[in-house]
Amino acid sequence: MIVYFYRLHSDDLFNHYYPTPSRSVINPLHYISNGYLVFMPNIHYKEGHPGMSAYNHIVSGTLAMISKGFVDKENLGIQGQSWGGYQTLYIVTQTDLFKAANSGAPVANMTSAYGGIRWQSGMNRAFQYEETQSRIGGTLWEKPLEYIENSPVFYVPNINTPIMFRHDDEDGAVPWYQGIEIFVAMRRLNKPAWLLNYNGAGHNLTVKRSNQMDFTIRMKQFFDYYLKGAPAPEWMVDGIPATEKGKNLGLELK
Repeated sequence: MIVYFYRLHSDDLFNHYYPTPSRSVINPLHYISNGYLVFMPNIHYKEGHPGMSAYNHIVSGTLAMISKGFVDKENLGIQGQSWGGYQTLYIVTQTDLFKAANSGAPVANMTSAYGGIRWQSGMNRAFQYEETQSRIGGTLWEKPLEYIENSPVFYVPNINTPIMFRHDDEDGAVPWYQGIEIFVAMRRLNKPAWLLNYNGAGHNLTVKRSNQMDFTIRMKQFFDYYLKGAPAPEWMVDGIPATEKGKNLGLELK
């Protein structure tokens, strides 16, 4: 089973998902057509504790699904993009319930992201941490412990879940140095991590269909390897050197 979420999905209960390459998240129809169950729970937040709020809802919901008896509890994946990517990253710092994770464009460190700007608009980022999505409820100086508590980078030693990140260098919403920061931290501590970067792409892969196709294939290969025992592709085993980027895709199974 793969757990996908952002905030609320109950309003999408009767949506029709059609097969299409991914801009950033799993396509439920694609995955359920290939032997997966997709669980899309709701999340409600407590001010000052967005990370733990996500953990409480996602983990309790996943355990409830397991209790029904038709979920393979040994092969659970988790996937999210942007705010969902942040929550995915935070959750795997708190539990080993999930065997593999895909985190797209996450904020890894609220203390370093707080003083930045949105590259596309130039808007200062502080507002979204004090209020709106992150809901910390104060400035970095008023609530330093809450900013640290909700920053996954400080809990990297706890991560045992392999993570595939995707963060693009023209991201106008979440500066991609956040993706670099968490990827480098994971590699420094010898944690299994991969970072996909589509040069010139933004927060979502909205421009080039070739990038959408490429990401769709790689994410599926990643989850198939960890959750279904499929062979690993070349890019997961050997990586792709910068000098080979765009020349060798590394998608062949080894």
